[in-house]
Amino acid sequence: KEYEKTRHNSGFMVMDKIAEELKVDIRQEKFKGLYGKCNVKGESLILLKPQTYMNLSGESVREAMNFFKIDKEDILVIYDDLDLPIGKIRLRTKGSAGGQNGVKNIIQQLGTQEFNRIRIGIGKDPKIPVVNYVLSKVRKEEWQDYEESLVDAKNAAIYSITHNFIDTMSRYNKK
Repeated sequence: KEYEKTRHNSGFMVMDKIAEELKVDIRQEKFKGLYGKCNVKGESLILLKPQTYMNLSGESVREAMNFFKIDKEDILVIYDDLDLPIGKIRLRTKGSAGGQNGVKNIIQQLGTQEFNRIRIGIGKDPKIPVVNYVLSKVRKEEWQDYEESLVDAKNAAIYSITHNFIDTMSRYNKK
């Protein structure tokens, strides 16, 4: 609860927007997380919010993947990125963790860097230590751009359910 509206919670904020639009209740407890299920145009969808510490998120992802027999090609990880400015999102099919410890653990648990992801720009401030910055709330003057990026990420995630991820990247990766 204490991190609920912080920059480091961007992925959960997008998940909440997805859940609201698709009318999915993400309150079932299992897999060291909270999850909900639904169908979208014949596609099964599981929304998962790991409840481990951020740097152990991969444990929750791995447990859910094992239980539901999900291939790594069928997951989408949504998370904050210091290296992107506020208001920007970036979709990729593979890549390093870029210093994001939760993603580092997912890579470790999956044994690969190849999985779909949406990175949400949270910017950075060289005057503020990284830990303090990511655990801070978005400033009022940044909020509109930030909120738009959350909506873009939600739309990209929902689009990707019924479209190839390469097509989704083409549509949502903006210069």
